[in-house]
Amino acid sequence: MPKVSVIIPAYNHERFVGAAVESVLDQSHGNFELIVINDGSTDRTGEVVQSYRDDRLTYLYQDNQDAYNTINRGLSLGTGEYIAILNSDDVYFPDRLRRLIAEQQATGAHCLFTDVVPVSDEGVEFTDPEFGWNVWHRKNREFHRECGDLYAAFLKGNFMVTTSNLFMTAEAARKVGRFSSLRYLHDYDYIFRMMLAYPGKVRYLADEKLLYYRIHSGNTLSEAAITGREQDRELIRKYMLAAIPEESRPFAAAGADRLVELERELQEVRSALAGNMSPGVKNLARQLAAALRDKIRKTLGRTR
Repeated sequence: MPKVSVIIPAYNHERFVGAAVESVLDQSHGNFELIVINDGSTDRTGEVVQSYRDDRLTYLYQDNQDAYNTINRGLSLGTGEYIAILNSDDVYFPDRLRRLIAEQQATGAHCLFTDVVPVSDEGVEFTDPEFGWNVWHRKNREFHRECGDLYAAFLKGNFMVTTSNLFMTAEAARKVGRFSSLRYLHDYDYIFRMMLAYPGKVRYLADEKLLYYRIHSGNTLSEAAITGREQDRELIRKYMLAAIPEESRPFAAAGADRLVELERELQEVRSALAGNMSPGVKNLARQLAAALRDKIRKTLGRTR
């Protein structure tokens, strides 16, 4: 039975971290080490973790350093043949490790991930197909099914969803290296680097749901929504260019940048037409509208 190093970066999840820890301790595959790193939590996260008595569990505390640094520390401590990550508010299905090990051994894949089940703070599954997250995830999965190419599908959207979905060989973890210092999209960046490092060796178990992914009901729209999308834009550009021949990259880069500019210009024009513009711009718009009306009247007069 190969050994798996499971890393849990934990931060202020006293409500959820117990379920995360238990989902690892209750795995049908018993040969693992569970490394829980408390990233400076200010609640009872540490107390909850330390209440579990299991020789396979190691608990560490550090001052807050963000998730990517915490995961990187866990990677440096893992001694297993496989590496798995679980966020402190997510939950493994009981057979997740056993199933992924079997699939890895059967296929030779270096990284594997599965489909997920979205749940609320209370653990209730979001089953409504029109629920916003379900619409987004379904769109990404359908694109992958239609195009049949994992890399292209990831350019469309991160259907791996979360760092908790990563399962990889220790060899791959060493080769791909540390997680990047992206607060919101370090998992997205990592899977692109994994696909580039191991072409054809990243496997998606699209028909198997082996992870509960927590969607917090208290989440509100904030500056993080802007920062996350800015990071998303830069990642897509970076890894789109990485996938094409070097001599073609300048053309693709110029076109991609122009598309971004056009989208911004379109937003500005739509805003102006909706009346959200400065007095000077409004005057210009009125003049343009008057000129268009005059031209239309003249055209109609000639056609009568």
